[in-house]
This record gives sequence, C-alpha cells and structure tokens, in this order.
Amino acid sequence: MMTMTAGKFEPEDCPPVLLIEDEFETAQEVSLFLERQGYAVRIADSIQQVPDAIRLHSPAVMILDRMLHGTDVLPMIEAWREQGNYVPVLVVSGLSSVDDRIRGLRAGGDDYLIKPFSLEELIARVEVLRRRTADARISVLRVGPLTMDLIERVVRRADRELDLLPREFELLEYFMRHPNLVITRAMLLTDVWNFKTLPQTNVVDVHIGKLRRKIDGPGEVALIETVRAAGFMLHGDR
Repeated sequence: MMTMTAGKFEPEDCPPVLLIEDEFETAQEVSLFLERQGYAVRIADSIQQVPDAIRLHSPAVMILDRMLHGTDVLPMIEAWREQGNYVPVLVVSGLSSVDDRIRGLRAGGDDYLIKPFSLEELIARVEVLRRRTADARISVLRVGPLTMDLIERVVRRADRELDLLPREFELLEYFMRHPNLVITRAMLLTDVWNFKTLPQTNVVDVHIGKLRRKIDGPGEVALIETVRAAGFMLHGDR
C-alpha cells in the first residue's frame, strides 16, 4: 500500500499539487516530473487520505485519478464543490468515452485528461488551471511585443493596434495567459470554444490562421508557432 508522502522538497515558493493516484509507478513518475518543474507534490492513494492532505497541504491544483481502487470518485468532487472547495481539479482517467468526459466535467472537474497521457501535456494543463485562478484579477497582459487591455478590450503589437473579432480576442488572451507553453487543439476547443465534447473540426486552425495574419505584420517575426503533432505555442521571447 502506498502511503501519503511529501515530495523531496517543499519550499514555500513551489506551487503545491495534490496527486491522488493509486497506481504506485504512475504516482512516482508524475510526482518526479512535477517536482522537476518546480512543484511541491504530495501523494494520496486513497479517498481516506484526501481530507488530511487538503488540510495540511493547501494544494493550488489537485490531480485526481478518477478510479481509485476500483471506485469512481466523481461523487467526491461533487461533494467538494457543494462544501465550497473550489481548488482546481484535473481528472485523469482511462475512461475515455464522450459520456465519461462529460460526467467528469459536470461533476466539478475543471479539466479531463485521458490515460495514457504525455507528461508534457499534463504539466501544460496544470499550468492552465493554476494560472486561471492566479491571473483572474490581472487587467493588462503583456507577452513580448503584445499588450492586451482586458478592460478596454484593446490589443497592440508594439505601437500598432490590432483589430480583433471577439473570438480572436479570446483566443489570443488564452495564449497570452500561457506563453511559451504548448497549447493543444483540445485545450482550445474546451477552454475557448467551451466544447464539452471534442468535435472533428478545423475551427481552431482557421481562427489561428486569421489571428496570425493580424498580429504578424509585414517583416515582423511570427509569434505563434505550430508545434508538430502537439499544438501551438505563443513565444514571449521573440
């Protein structure tokens, strides 16, 4: 039986993550990867360990394996939400049907990642959830030459004002909240278009194409890169 353990280090400036996972090897692999990215990780392998782990660790994000020892723990998320616990939850599961994903999100999960998954995508999704809360009160975003005033709804690249349609504004805002990270099409369909299921569509590529033509003027460096077989990345260092 795996016991609840602290990470190898837990300095105050490391965002705390509670990893609720009953597969020992998976828990160790994910924990080690998160720690290398600067997170302080605590592992719980059973429902019984979770309340104390939340109380002692105050996680910024929770990563929850949906099936713990054969039990579906979505009701636990529903109970957390009813009790006023709004810590972001990333549900991970081998249950991959559309209905399964919808149930996970409707139960109160903030995101749903299907096993097996890449650790890079996992960390990207954790970053999204963490920053979604941390950046909620920011009114001006700045990434490289881009500036976005969220109140005035004005976007500039250096001194040039960009004329963006509402969806293009939302899309660019998402990228600017997650610069230098690979953003998958699934993440954009879920978080920008608010799809609860993932349709077969090229809508993301079409809108990114339009956005690129507006933010990259003649002779300017392209800011949004297509990452082959992964998604897109907004570079903040160009």
